[in-house]
Amino acid sequence: MKYVMLLGGWMVGILPLIAAATAMAKDPIVLREFVAATPPTPQSHASTLVETPVGLVAAWFGGKRERDPSVGIWLSRQVQGRWTAPAEVANGVQPDGHREPTWNPVLFLPKHGPLMLFYKVGPDPQHWRGMLKTSSDYGAHWAAARALPAGILGPVKDKPVQLADGSIVSPSSTEQGRWTIHFELSADGGATWQTGQAVPNPDAIEAIQPSLLLWPDGRLQAIGRTKQDRLFSTWSKDGGQTWSALKLLDVRNPNSGIDATILADGRACLVYNPTTHGKNWWNGRGILAVAVSHDGEHWKRVLTLEQTPGAEFSYPAVIQAKTGLAHIAYTWKRLRVAHVVIDPERL
Repeated sequence: MKYVMLLGGWMVGILPLIAAATAMAKDPIVLREFVAATPPTPQSHASTLVETPVGLVAAWFGGKRERDPSVGIWLSRQVQGRWTAPAEVANGVQPDGHREPTWNPVLFLPKHGPLMLFYKVGPDPQHWRGMLKTSSDYGAHWAAARALPAGILGPVKDKPVQLADGSIVSPSSTEQGRWTIHFELSADGGATWQTGQAVPNPDAIEAIQPSLLLWPDGRLQAIGRTKQDRLFSTWSKDGGQTWSALKLLDVRNPNSGIDATILADGRACLVYNPTTHGKNWWNGRGILAVAVSHDGEHWKRVLTLEQTPGAEFSYPAVIQAKTGLAHIAYTWKRLRVAHVVIDPERL
């Protein structure tokens, strides 16, 4: 009897430890870090990620504050598992010497061709212009910037997708008057672009910054932010040429940028702020979460990355690397770019 009681007491004491160890083993977060231990600018925002054959590359815009002419595009590469010191790779210096702010970099590596860095230059989102730089050595050096053709903005926040036939679909939007999404298409690896057909919008949803999902059956889905406190959705069955009517998903969002990707297991992974904005459009960014979906219509929140009332954790970028791990970069209190690695199998 004494032995049984002792064993029982031991079990009572060890069970919490076993439970804690089990919880840790199932924690999907593998790594948390900042891309730059010492940020090069007072503010950092709107990061983007891409995987290259030699490692990850991250970029973001940084300067005194958003809209300030000091804002440029900063970039860091992972070399042997460590982030290089950030370097400014693009800015808004004009031929006459005056400088305009830069915005929303997007890194994209097509199947054939150099690494692309899309970004915007201009005083505000109503008057910005699309720009492009390319790198033949995966971000170590960059060619001179060139303006995108008139009427082409490039991906406005989130990454393009490349279809099986090699064509590229780029998610874009405008904020002149009513917010409107659109898609830009290239059949020659990004050498030339055309704007796709307008997306039907019978409910007059004000939407920007689409994120593209290329589902295993070949359909494209775009989801993103709106002024209606919920994410929008639209589908294409013809490679982005035409789209279904814009509708609202049952997914809360406080008019804040998101990103999403299709995982190797066929699920969609979404990183977003799962709140509403309240009185001010910039509220609701104190929680950053991850959700998954099997069909793009029904989403389940499975992980909270950040939760601090009144703080800002926003504008995520998410990719899945060849290792199977998912990498997420996002704005951390406007001061830094955070990098979180998760194991999708544990979601």
